[in-house]
Amino acid sequence: MIPVVHNPVPASAEIFLALAAMALLMVGAFWKRGAQARVASVLALSILAVAGVVLIGVTPPRNVIFHGQFIADHFALFMKLLILIGSGLTLLMSLDYIEREGMARFEYPVLVLFATLGMMMMVSANDLIALYIGIELQSLSLYVVAAFKRDEVRSTEAGLKYFVLGALSSGMLLYGASLVYGFAGSTNFAVLAKLLAQGAPGSTSVGLIVGVVFVMAGLAFKVSAVPFHMWTPDVYEGAPTPVTAFFAVAPKIAAISLFTRVMMGPFGPLVMEWRQIVVAVAIASMILGALAAINQTNIKRLMAYSSIGHVGYALVGLAAANPSGVRGILIYMATYLFMNLGTFACILSMKRQGKMVETIADLAGLARSQSKVAYALAIFMLSMIGLPPFAGFFGKLFVFLAAIEAGLYALAVIGMLTSVVGAYYYIRIVKIMFMEEPASPFDRPQGQVAAVMGLSAIVTLLFFVFCWPLFYAAEAAAKVLIGS
Repeated sequence: MIPVVHNPVPASAEIFLALAAMALLMVGAFWKRGAQARVASVLALSILAVAGVVLIGVTPPRNVIFHGQFIADHFALFMKLLILIGSGLTLLMSLDYIEREGMARFEYPVLVLFATLGMMMMVSANDLIALYIGIELQSLSLYVVAAFKRDEVRSTEAGLKYFVLGALSSGMLLYGASLVYGFAGSTNFAVLAKLLAQGAPGSTSVGLIVGVVFVMAGLAFKVSAVPFHMWTPDVYEGAPTPVTAFFAVAPKIAAISLFTRVMMGPFGPLVMEWRQIVVAVAIASMILGALAAINQTNIKRLMAYSSIGHVGYALVGLAAANPSGVRGILIYMATYLFMNLGTFACILSMKRQGKMVETIADLAGLARSQSKVAYALAIFMLSMIGLPPFAGFFGKLFVFLAAIEAGLYALAVIGMLTSVVGAYYYIRIVKIMFMEEPASPFDRPQGQVAAVMGLSAIVTLLFFVFCWPLFYAAEAAAKVLIGS
């Protein structure tokens, strides 16, 4: 049984982040116009760094606080650190972009901080009510950030589409939570797990199963899994590029971790009921991600379908429903973070005469004009395929091994086949960069973007050198989650 304590120290990182974000919001409101956006962004980066240090220092092995609403454990620590890294690096990449594109307002880094706070609350949610509060805090911030470039029709449209479909998914999630409460009598994860574990096999009410399905539908929207993926391509294409990078990493990691905690925790005893749904969603996501990206001409839209496919691979680990599967998810999301951050850093570097270009054809001759960017993007593309020795290979290896261990042989085979299909459009990008004639030279990438690109390329390329501490941390976190 997880000890319930009344000490708020395990939530110190979230408390600090909330107070710092509100303080920055108040300072920005009374700030004189000028360089406030860049200063606010630098302050926000410092806040995220301090929150990470506090998080490492105060997270216990397993504790529940705030009357069972909030859980602090090593699983949460692992995922929160990935979220903080993703938020910090995307904010760093956006420093020059927001000034160049007329988005230099202090609200941008403040919204990123509040979204990050919501994600951290999602990861530590131990109750359906806490889960919903965390999701909405994240979502409300993301709706605004998606439409932050308000003078551009595409950005406004992206924000509106995300808001409308996000409201629908929130309604489905709430309806499912109400059914679960009505048929089980509780919204607390520990209580639900105990009640469902005590029930005889096959005796679970139909109403409760329907509630679980609606909760899964709401969570599937947040991870952009098929068939709840319809918002992803339009939002990825229409939102400003640093915002798209943010959407692709931090919220995705938070949603996958929440999905994993909910299904393996309170609904763990119902694994035979929900596994078939996760398997179907994973297969559909992998197939759509592999096939729909083939004919894309916009690289941001291609990355949207790529992210849908990657979610499918992560859900293979959840379908396994064992410690190996959870470990595979953790490793997969860690590799996914750096692959995607690096790719979007390369996309931000796709500029000619100061103007952004987004089509895949515009990459022609990149290797001749900016060879370092081209080689970095090639590393990320090959890693997304899952080729050794790149980081993406280890992510797919562990989730497929977990599926085989669980006896889900067909799921593992489908995952490998879709990886082969997806290799086509990743290799096509490499071919265009290195083998086609350039239209005109590319601009040199900005310092912050180049730094993120270089860091991500090093991690992705040399992951096999320093991966073992990450494997051990992921295994420990997985055992904590399964044991809870």
